Amino acid sequence: MKLLLQEIRRNRLLWLLIFVPIVLVMEKLKPDAHTFLFVLSVLAILPLALLLSHATESVAAKTGDSVGGLLNATLGNLTELVIAIVALQAGQYMLVKASIAGAIVTNTLFMLGASFLLGGFRYHVQEYNRVGARLQAGLLFLATLALLIPSFLGAQESSRPARFTQDLSIALSILLLIAYGLGLFFSLKTHRELFAGESEHTEETWPIGLALGTLAGVTIFVALVSEIFVGSVQQAAVAFGMTPAFVGFIVVALVGAAAEMAAAFSAARKNHLDLSVGIALGSAAQIALFVAPVLVLLSFVIGPAPMDLSFWPGAVVMILFSTLTAALVTNSGRSAWFVGVLVLIVYLMFATTLYLLPPSPNTATAVGQTAR
Repeated sequence: MKLLLQEIRRNRLLWLLIFVPIVLVMEKLKPDAHTFLFVLSVLAILPLALLLSHATESVAAKTGDSVGGLLNATLGNLTELVIAIVALQAGQYMLVKASIAGAIVTNTLFMLGASFLLGGFRYHVQEYNRVGARLQAGLLFLATLALLIPSFLGAQESSRPARFTQDLSIALSILLLIAYGLGLFFSLKTHRELFAGESEHTEETWPIGLALGTLAGVTIFVALVSEIFVGSVQQAAVAFGMTPAFVGFIVVALVGAAAEMAAAFSAARKNHLDLSVGIALGSAAQIALFVAPVLVLLSFVIGPAPMDLSFWPGAVVMILFSTLTAALVTNSGRSAWFVGVLVLIVYLMFATTLYLLPPSPNTATAVGQTAR
């Protein structure tokens, strides 16, 4: 605990932790001040992300970059999962699907590209384990196919019964979960030597007990603040002139991935690019192969109606091209700052397009048709 307090005193950004109790209290006192709560929740999530970053690096120093990246992605994705579950219970299926697609694209492009860029500013050329990157890109491509099939069939023939799309989504969700589980078994058990990172951690790290305790505690607070965030984001979006699709695809994805981004960016600047790539692509693969299928299955229990895997065509296209971009730039196992620029430009193309030309009302209705 002493080391934790020392870190908070040393890093001024962690002083923003004061906003964690403030936003929890203000949510009780002024639940209708949505724009104010939205800003407070964002300010509260940022320092929590920094703590999560430091704790994860301490764990990675003792378990290796592959396991460290997996652990950070898993805990970081709890934020996206909480946000999606709250929206799922409210029947906001457009927001749920936009946040899923946005999280995949954001982690694959923005987090990966920014890591390459930040690391490239400090090091001329950086290297990482391309075997792990290839595996994650392959899993992402598999998940993209699972999203493409129901989306394509739904767009081709609207006369198909809704039951068909639901049954297909359940079957595909189970297959994705099986693939994800076998992927973990392959990378962490039978062929773990292929995914061992080459970087070394030279900085002083926390004891494993403190690191794991911090990870658990911070994740709980991130989940609590995320509930406030999702409850205020829609009304705040109107105040800021943003569309629901842009909010789900860009804003929710960026805020939800703040914890993973902090760790990935910090690792890249310390030449631990194995950890950065593992967090970025591993998190995207987890959302596509674990979070999305789990939400489909949970919708039968907590949702007002079953949710399917049918996304609007633009979202599937963005996910597909994000996956292909990640596979292309990580094929060599080496990176420089300009590679990061190229990846970020692809992301900005998608964000700009969605902001200026969001899905039409008819498309949005079709995306949320299972809520009827």
